[in-house]
Amino acid sequence: MSISVCSIKLHHLHFIIIFTLVFSTVDAQQKFIFEEPKMGSPFTITIFSHDSLLAASAAKAAFRKADSLNEILSDYINLSEINRLSNSSGKGQYIPVSAPLFDIIKKSVDAAQLSGGSFDITIGPVVQLWRKARKNNQLPAPDSIKLALSKTGYQYIHLDSIHQSVLLEKEGMRLDIGGIGKGYVANEALIILKKSGFTQAMVNAGGKIVTADAPGDAKGWLIGINVPGEKNIIMPALLSLQNMAVATSGDLYQNLAINGKKYSHIISPLTGMGLTHGRNVTAIAADAATADWLSTACSILPVSISIALVEKIPGAALLITENKKGRIVQRSSSKFKDYIAH
Repeated sequence: MSISVCSIKLHHLHFIIIFTLVFSTVDAQQKFIFEEPKMGSPFTITIFSHDSLLAASAAKAAFRKADSLNEILSDYINLSEINRLSNSSGKGQYIPVSAPLFDIIKKSVDAAQLSGGSFDITIGPVVQLWRKARKNNQLPAPDSIKLALSKTGYQYIHLDSIHQSVLLEKEGMRLDIGGIGKGYVANEALIILKKSGFTQAMVNAGGKIVTADAPGDAKGWLIGINVPGEKNIIMPALLSLQNMAVATSGDLYQNLAINGKKYSHIISPLTGMGLTHGRNVTAIAADAATADWLSTACSILPVSISIALVEKIPGAALLITENKKGRIVQRSSSKFKDYIAH
C-alpha cells in the first residue's frame, strides 16, 4: 500500500515548490520544513526523517553555517571579510583570506572567464550606485556609471592558491557576490545535512535550490517556475530534480521603474545598466553556485550565446522565458527537456 502526500508552498523569489511524494507505509518518513530569514530572503530546509529532533538539530547546524558564511561574504556587513578585502584594493598587497572566501572568488573568476565577463563579482561599485538609485527612485548619472565601471574588471583579481591569498589590483575595486552567493551557501548547507545523515533533503536559499536524493519512491523533487511578471502563477511544465540544483533570475521582485520602464536589479558588467528586457532565466546545474551564476550571466548574454555557454557545462540546462506583449516566448538548451517531470 502507498500514500500520496502533496503540499504547495510559495517562496519569496521566483519559485513555487511543489512536492508530490509516494512512499511505503512500512518505512514512511515524515517531512519536516524549517525556515529562517537569511541573506535578505527566506531560507528553507526540507528534510525527510523518522526523528524530528535529529532533523531539527541538523537544520539548526545548517542555518548556523549559513550565518557564518554570511559574516564572511556579505557586502552589507561593514566588517565582513569580503569588505575588508575590498578595502585593500589598489594597495598592491596579497591578502590572506579564509577558505570559503578564496573558494567563492576562484569559482567567480572561472565563471567570469567562461561567460566572457557577463558575470563579474567586481561589479560592486556599480551595484552600490543602483542600490542608491532604487532607494531614491532615480537613475544613476551616466558619468557616475562610467566612473564606477572604471573600477571593475575580473582580470584585476589575482589569486595565490599556495598562500590562499588575493590581490585586488585596481584602487576602488569592490567585490559583490550577489549573483553566486546564495547558491554557494545553499550548497554548503546541504553538505551539513548530508554529514548529519540526511540524504533526502532540499535547501532553498531565496530561490536558489539544491536537492539531494528524492524522498521515498519519487523520481525527483518537483519544482515549478513562475510565469514572467507573475508572483502566483507557474508555468504548466514542472521540473523533476534529484541531486541537482536550479536557480531562476528575473526582475519580478527587485526593479526600478522610471517613466514606465523597468530596470532590473541585475546589472550588466559590460554597460553598467540594469537590464530592461524582462527576461526570466532558469538554470540547472550539478551545484547551486553554478546554477546561480549561470542564471545571472544568461540574463545578460544574448539568448543564442547563453545556450551555447550552457551546452559546454556537463549536465547543465537552461530555459529562457520572456513575456512579449502578453505572449510567452521560450528558448531552451538541448538538455532542459530531460529535467521536465512526466
